[in-house]
Amino acid sequence: MLVQHRSGIPNFTNTPNFWNDPTESSEAALDLILDLPANFNPNEDYEYSNTNYLLLSMLIEKVTGQPNFQFIKEVILNPLGLKNTYGSLKNINIDDLMSGYYIGVEEDIKTTDYGSMIASAEDVGIFLRALNDGSLLNKNEMDIYASLYEFNHGGLIPGYQSMAEYHKDIDAVVVQFMNTTDFEGYHWNLLQITHTRVVKILRKAKHQ
Repeated sequence: MLVQHRSGIPNFTNTPNFWNDPTESSEAALDLILDLPANFNPNEDYEYSNTNYLLLSMLIEKVTGQPNFQFIKEVILNPLGLKNTYGSLKNINIDDLMSGYYIGVEEDIKTTDYGSMIASAEDVGIFLRALNDGSLLNKNEMDIYASLYEFNHGGLIPGYQSMAEYHKDIDAVVVQFMNTTDFEGYHWNLLQITHTRVVKILRKAKHQ
Protein backbone atom coordinates (compact mmCIF):
# COMPACT_ATOMS: atom_id res chain seq x y z
CA MET A 1 0.00 0.00 0.00
CA LEU A 2 2.94 2.35 0.60
CA VAL A 3 4.35 1.57 -2.84
CA GLN A 4 0.93 1.97 -4.47
CA HIS A 5 0.10 5.19 -2.58
CA ARG A 6 -2.96 3.48 -1.12
CA SER A 7 -2.01 3.84 2.55
CA GLY A 8 -4.12 6.93 3.29
CA ILE A 9 -1.19 8.45 5.22
CA PRO A 10 -1.10 12.26 4.77
CA ASN A 11 1.66 13.83 2.69
CA PHE A 12 4.11 15.68 4.94
CA THR A 13 5.07 18.03 2.09
CA ASN A 14 1.48 19.31 2.04
CA THR A 15 1.66 20.59 5.62
CA PRO A 16 1.64 24.38 6.12
CA ASN A 17 4.90 26.17 5.35
CA PHE A 18 6.86 22.98 4.56
CA TRP A 19 8.43 24.30 1.37
CA ASN A 20 9.48 27.53 3.10
CA ASP A 21 10.94 25.72 6.11
CA PRO A 22 11.74 22.09 5.19
CA THR A 23 12.53 19.60 7.94
CA GLU A 24 16.09 18.37 8.46
CA SER A 25 15.40 14.72 9.35
CA SER A 26 13.01 11.88 8.57
CA GLU A 27 11.73 11.89 12.12
CA ALA A 28 10.96 15.62 11.98
CA ALA A 29 9.09 15.11 8.71
CA LEU A 30 6.97 12.35 10.24
CA ASP A 31 6.22 14.54 13.25
CA LEU A 32 4.42 16.94 10.89
CA ILE A 33 1.69 14.40 10.15
CA LEU A 34 1.86 12.13 13.22
CA ASP A 35 -1.38 13.35 14.81
CA LEU A 36 -3.31 13.94 11.57
CA PRO A 37 -6.17 11.61 10.65
CA ALA A 38 -5.76 9.32 7.66
CA ASN A 39 -7.04 10.78 4.40
CA PHE A 40 -8.89 7.51 3.75
CA ASN A 41 -8.96 3.96 5.04
CA PRO A 42 -6.00 1.83 3.92
CA ASN A 43 -6.37 0.38 0.41
CA GLU A 44 -9.71 2.10 -0.25
CA ASP A 45 -8.41 4.94 -2.44
CA TYR A 46 -5.31 6.40 -4.11
CA GLU A 47 -3.45 9.59 -3.26
CA TYR A 48 0.19 10.42 -3.95
CA SER A 49 2.07 10.96 -0.69
CA ASN A 50 5.78 11.56 -0.17
CA THR A 51 5.32 10.11 3.31
CA ASN A 52 4.92 6.68 1.71
CA TYR A 53 8.37 6.95 0.15
CA LEU A 54 9.84 8.29 3.38
CA LEU A 55 8.50 5.28 5.31
CA LEU A 56 9.77 2.89 2.63
CA SER A 57 13.23 4.46 2.91
CA MET A 58 13.19 4.01 6.68
CA LEU A 59 12.07 0.38 6.27
CA ILE A 60 14.93 -0.29 3.84
CA GLU A 61 17.40 1.07 6.38
CA LYS A 62 15.90 -1.01 9.18
CA VAL A 63 15.88 -4.24 7.15
CA THR A 64 19.28 -3.89 5.45
CA GLY A 65 21.11 -2.18 8.30
CA GLN A 66 22.61 0.39 5.93
CA PRO A 67 21.72 3.90 4.74
CA ASN A 68 18.95 4.03 2.16
CA PHE A 69 21.14 5.68 -0.48
CA GLN A 70 23.87 3.08 -0.03
CA PHE A 71 21.30 0.39 -0.82
CA ILE A 72 20.17 2.34 -3.90
CA LYS A 73 23.79 2.62 -5.05
CA GLU A 74 24.37 -1.11 -4.72
CA VAL A 75 21.21 -2.30 -6.51
CA ILE A 76 20.65 0.48 -9.06
CA LEU A 77 23.34 3.11 -9.50
CA ASN A 78 26.49 0.98 -9.56
CA PRO A 79 25.12 -1.72 -11.91
CA LEU A 80 24.06 1.01 -14.37
CA GLY A 81 27.31 2.98 -14.00
CA LEU A 82 25.51 6.11 -12.78
CA LYS A 83 28.28 8.25 -11.31
CA ASN A 84 26.44 11.58 -11.29
CA THR A 85 23.53 10.72 -9.01
CA TYR A 86 23.74 11.79 -5.38
CA GLY A 87 21.80 11.28 -2.18
CA SER A 88 21.58 14.92 -1.15
CA LEU A 89 23.02 18.42 -1.45
CA LYS A 90 25.66 17.45 1.10
CA ASN A 91 27.27 15.07 -1.39
CA ILE A 92 27.87 17.48 -4.27
CA ASN A 93 29.92 20.52 -5.16
CA ILE A 94 27.23 23.19 -4.92
CA ASP A 95 28.94 25.16 -7.70
CA ASP A 96 28.11 22.32 -10.10
CA LEU A 97 24.37 22.52 -9.38
CA MET A 98 22.28 24.67 -11.66
CA SER A 99 20.50 27.58 -10.01
CA GLY A 100 16.85 27.28 -9.01
CA TYR A 101 14.26 30.06 -9.00
CA TYR A 102 10.71 30.49 -7.78
CA ILE A 103 8.57 33.27 -9.24
CA GLY A 104 8.39 36.12 -6.73
CA VAL A 105 11.57 35.12 -4.87
CA GLU A 106 14.63 37.12 -5.84
CA GLU A 107 17.43 34.89 -4.57
CA ASP A 108 18.75 31.63 -5.97
CA ILE A 109 17.24 28.86 -3.81
CA LYS A 110 19.50 26.01 -4.91
CA THR A 111 21.07 25.68 -1.45
CA THR A 112 17.71 24.85 0.18
CA ASP A 113 17.75 21.16 1.09
CA TYR A 114 14.40 19.43 0.52
CA GLY A 115 15.90 15.98 1.02
CA SER A 116 15.83 15.22 -2.69
CA MET A 117 18.25 13.08 -4.67
CA ILE A 118 20.20 14.93 -7.37
CA ALA A 119 21.15 13.58 -10.78
CA SER A 120 22.42 14.73 -14.15
CA ALA A 121 20.11 14.57 -17.16
CA GLU A 122 22.35 11.88 -18.65
CA ASP A 123 22.02 9.65 -15.57
CA VAL A 124 18.24 10.08 -15.56
CA GLY A 125 18.17 9.08 -19.23
CA ILE A 126 20.30 5.97 -18.67
CA PHE A 127 18.12 4.96 -15.72
CA LEU A 128 14.88 5.45 -17.64
CA ARG A 129 16.08 3.44 -20.64
CA ALA A 130 17.21 0.59 -18.37
CA LEU A 131 13.85 0.69 -16.60
CA ASN A 132 12.03 0.34 -19.91
CA ASP A 133 14.23 -2.23 -21.69
CA GLY A 134 14.25 -4.69 -18.79
CA SER A 135 17.97 -4.51 -18.05
CA LEU A 136 17.38 -3.08 -14.56
CA LEU A 137 14.56 -5.30 -13.26
CA ASN A 138 13.89 -9.01 -13.69
CA LYS A 139 10.59 -10.22 -15.19
CA ASN A 140 8.76 -10.51 -11.88
CA GLU A 141 9.95 -7.05 -10.82
CA MET A 142 8.94 -5.62 -14.21
CA ASP A 143 5.45 -7.10 -13.83
CA ILE A 144 5.10 -5.60 -10.35
CA TYR A 145 6.35 -2.19 -11.48
CA ALA A 146 4.11 -2.16 -14.55
CA SER A 147 1.08 -2.90 -12.38
CA LEU A 148 1.81 0.17 -10.25
CA TYR A 149 3.42 2.86 -12.39
CA GLU A 150 4.05 4.19 -15.85
CA PHE A 151 7.66 3.86 -16.97
CA ASN A 152 8.04 7.66 -17.15
CA HIS A 153 8.12 10.37 -14.54
CA GLY A 154 7.66 14.06 -13.95
CA GLY A 155 8.01 16.04 -10.75
CA LEU A 156 8.87 19.34 -9.14
CA ILE A 157 10.09 21.07 -6.03
CA PRO A 158 10.44 24.85 -5.57
CA GLY A 159 12.99 26.08 -8.13
CA TYR A 160 13.14 22.88 -10.17
CA GLN A 161 10.94 20.67 -12.28
CA SER A 162 11.71 17.80 -14.59
CA MET A 163 10.10 15.46 -17.08
CA ALA A 164 11.59 12.20 -18.31
CA GLU A 165 9.86 9.94 -20.81
CA TYR A 166 10.78 6.99 -23.02
CA HIS A 167 9.05 6.85 -26.40
CA LYS A 168 9.08 3.30 -27.67
CA ASP A 169 7.97 4.07 -31.22
CA ILE A 170 11.12 6.11 -31.87
CA ASP A 171 13.31 4.40 -29.24
CA ALA A 172 14.13 7.75 -27.67
CA VAL A 173 14.53 9.01 -24.11
CA VAL A 174 13.71 12.68 -23.61
CA VAL A 175 14.81 14.31 -20.35
CA GLN A 176 14.02 17.93 -19.55
CA PHE A 177 15.12 20.01 -16.58
CA MET A 178 13.69 23.48 -15.90
CA ASN A 179 15.08 25.68 -13.14
CA THR A 180 12.03 27.92 -12.60
CA THR A 181 8.72 27.15 -10.90
CA ASP A 182 5.64 29.13 -9.96
CA PHE A 183 2.48 28.74 -7.90
CA GLU A 184 0.07 28.83 -10.82
CA GLY A 185 1.62 25.95 -12.78
CA TYR A 186 2.39 28.04 -15.90
CA HIS A 187 5.97 26.82 -16.10
CA TRP A 188 4.88 23.18 -15.70
CA ASN A 189 2.55 23.64 -18.66
CA LEU A 190 5.44 25.19 -20.59
CA LEU A 191 7.58 22.15 -19.78
CA GLN A 192 4.88 19.85 -21.17
CA ILE A 193 4.50 21.94 -24.33
CA THR A 194 8.23 21.97 -25.08
CA HIS A 195 8.43 18.23 -24.40
CA THR A 196 5.65 17.56 -26.90
CA ARG A 197 7.41 19.68 -29.52
CA VAL A 198 10.75 17.95 -28.99
CA VAL A 199 9.13 14.53 -29.38
CA LYS A 200 7.33 15.71 -32.52
CA ILE A 201 10.66 16.82 -34.03
CA LEU A 202 12.28 13.48 -33.14
CA ARG A 203 9.41 11.52 -34.68
CA LYS A 204 9.61 13.55 -37.86
CA ALA A 205 13.38 13.02 -38.08
CA LYS A 206 12.96 9.29 -37.40
CA HIS A 207 10.49 8.81 -40.26
CA GLN A 208 12.28 10.94 -42.87
